[in-house]
Amino acid sequence: MAVEGRWTLPGRQKPYVMAHRGNQVLCPENTLAAFRMAIEQGADILETDLHLTADGAFVCIHDATLDRTTDGQGPVAEKRLAEIRACSASYGRPEFAAERVPTLQDLLAILPPDVALALELKSDAFLDPEACRRLVEALEQAGARPRTIALSFSMERLRALKKVAPDMGVGWITLSHHWPVGGVEMLGPHPRILLRNPFYVLLAHRRGQLVCPLDPAPLPRLGYYRLLGVDALLADDPGAVRRALGRG
Repeated sequence: MAVEGRWTLPGRQKPYVMAHRGNQVLCPENTLAAFRMAIEQGADILETDLHLTADGAFVCIHDATLDRTTDGQGPVAEKRLAEIRACSASYGRPEFAAERVPTLQDLLAILPPDVALALELKSDAFLDPEACRRLVEALEQAGARPRTIALSFSMERLRALKKVAPDMGVGWITLSHHWPVGGVEMLGPHPRILLRNPFYVLLAHRRGQLVCPLDPAPLPRLGYYRLLGVDALLADDPGAVRRALGRG
C-alpha cells in the first residue's frame, strides 16, 4: 500500500476485496489452501489472524486455542511450533486433512507482489516491543511491509506497533464506536454503525482514512456500501464478492 492522500493499492480497483481468513467458504479458514484460493479468485488483500507460539513463532490462526479449527487442543501460546505443526487444520473436512496451521513466513512465501496483507493482532503478546520488532522485520525481509496493514480491536496493540514502526499502517476494528477516531489509517466499523451513521465514511475520508466494514458476508448490503464509498469489503468468499462487483 502506498500513501497517496489515502492509502491505495496501485492497479487495484476500489472497493478492494479483502479475503477474510482466505476463502473460508471453499476451504478451512487460515490455511494455505484458503489463501491460495483467495489469490486465484483475485482478492486484493489477504486477511489473517496472528498469534505467537511458546517459542515465538507467528502463526495464522484466529482462536487463542487449537480446539475449534484443528484436531489439537490447548492454548496456542503454550505450544511450541512443532506441536502445532503436528495438528491437522482441516476444520473437520477430510479432504483438507493435510493442511497445517501456517506460519506468517509460509503465507509471505505465497503472497503475490501485487496483493496486500492485513494482519489482525489477536494477542497481547503484541504489546511487547520485541514481538513488534520481529513482526516488522519479517515483513521487511519478505518485501511486504509497504503493503501490509495491522488490524486489531485493541488500540493498545496498534499503538505498541506504531511505537516500533511509526510508518506502519494500522486499522482499528470497532463494534460500538459510532464516529471515526484518529491515529489509524483504516477503520473497521460494524455494519450497524454505518447504518446508524451514514456520514461515517465521509468523515473518515476527510481525515484520510480508509473504511472496511466488519462484515464478512457483505452481499446483502453491497449497494449501500458502494453508495457510501467504502474502500474495502471483507469477504468470507472473495470470489462471490468479486462477481457481484462485476469483476468476473
